[in-house]
Amino acid sequence: MDELLCDELIQEVFHRLPPSSSSAVSLVSKRWCRLLRSSTLPSAPLPTTPFSLSAFLSHHPFLSSVSLAGDFPDCGDPLLLAVASSCPNLRNLRYLTSPVSSFSLCTLSISCLHLSSIAITISRPLSFHWLPSFNSLKCLSLFCVSPSTEFGNSQVKEMGDAVFDLELNLESLSLCGVLPGDSGLSYLWRNCKNVKKLLLKSCESVGDYSSFSCFSKFLSGLKELELRTCRSIFNGVLLILAENCVSLDSLLVYDGGSREGLLQFINQCKCSLRRLDLRLPLDLDNSHLIAISENLNFRGLVSLRLQSCCLVTGEGLKLLARAIGNVLQELALVNCDVLERESGLLAALGQDLKRLRKLDLSYNDMLLDKELVSMLISCNCLDELKLRGCLRLSNAAVDSMVRSCKQLESVDITYCCGIEVEGVEALVLNSLRLRRLEVDQSKLSEVARTWTADKFIEVVY
Repeated sequence: MDELLCDELIQEVFHRLPPSSSSAVSLVSKRWCRLLRSSTLPSAPLPTTPFSLSAFLSHHPFLSSVSLAGDFPDCGDPLLLAVASSCPNLRNLRYLTSPVSSFSLCTLSISCLHLSSIAITISRPLSFHWLPSFNSLKCLSLFCVSPSTEFGNSQVKEMGDAVFDLELNLESLSLCGVLPGDSGLSYLWRNCKNVKKLLLKSCESVGDYSSFSCFSKFLSGLKELELRTCRSIFNGVLLILAENCVSLDSLLVYDGGSREGLLQFINQCKCSLRRLDLRLPLDLDNSHLIAISENLNFRGLVSLRLQSCCLVTGEGLKLLARAIGNVLQELALVNCDVLERESGLLAALGQDLKRLRKLDLSYNDMLLDKELVSMLISCNCLDELKLRGCLRLSNAAVDSMVRSCKQLESVDITYCCGIEVEGVEALVLNSLRLRRLEVDQSKLSEVARTWTADKFIEVVY
């Protein structure tokens, strides 16, 4: 029967199997054993020298993903060349330990023609003349660092001038550590016209002066944007978005913003946002929630995630729930002390959010059973519920899940000290659609383990 399947298809199946099944798979046939060994890596640590790594990888020529981690000082290029010479079928590469040069990247592009995702570290001054060589590349993540030795800027400038504009096939771009004055980024902004998702992390700028105008045009066609710890560019980026972008579908901002900049974006936004994820403890308050509820472009919001929202009150949340309750499918209030301050808030939200399918109340350590139960009674369409770190919940909360939420498929009750073994057993036995359970290993009895196996429930500790 296995002769009907080509090697590539069998290897794709192997990649989707849990590691625990490897021993059983290797016993099926000699062919399966050979394919398993050539397409997967053992759990033992990899060799730490370029030569030994090359020899090791030569026994796994069908690897499609490689992630190298560890302390490899000044070995960036040799290790990358070892991968290039041994893994012709590589599709995903992640190597962030040491910076790599343009030469080794060009060599990699010749050897690994199918690479679709790369995450690497590059040193300043930045140069991207190697990028057009990767014809299959769709996802690029770059970590920018200062060089350990000084390079001649004239050489890099000469190489940069030799690069002609060529539209790239990138769909996702992630940059970390960009500083003011970083040259070369204008090439990315000009030629990544197909990028739909942009992630900026710990960036103080979007490049030098010539890069800024190109960046403005780049943002006009963006669909997803993530800003993580980018306070210095927060206002400028959101202002450009509000003025020029009408296609943005998803916005995430973590740890770095301003109240005025965010409020201005919400009021002027022309995008029909569907997903909004904010972790701004001291920069988010009721004025933002009120502005969202009043802007008609936010009426299609299907996912709202708020974390550590210290300045938000129940008034703002209830007003927003009334405005978008008919369409909102996912709500997260993670570590939001407003749930502790205002009794009855969850019950009021539940009345307006009856179409919710995903609810995340993780790390609200003072959340009580009665507050959660009062919301679950109304939100009976939930298929995913996360309560990780809610220390005061008990088995009564589990009973409410079972009675009110008949469609639950995924539940996270990890670090819920008050939920005991009996509560977990009741959840596994009575939740007919449950397919994934995240729980403390000590709370899963032998009986519950047997039930999860019989019902094909994935258990995550």
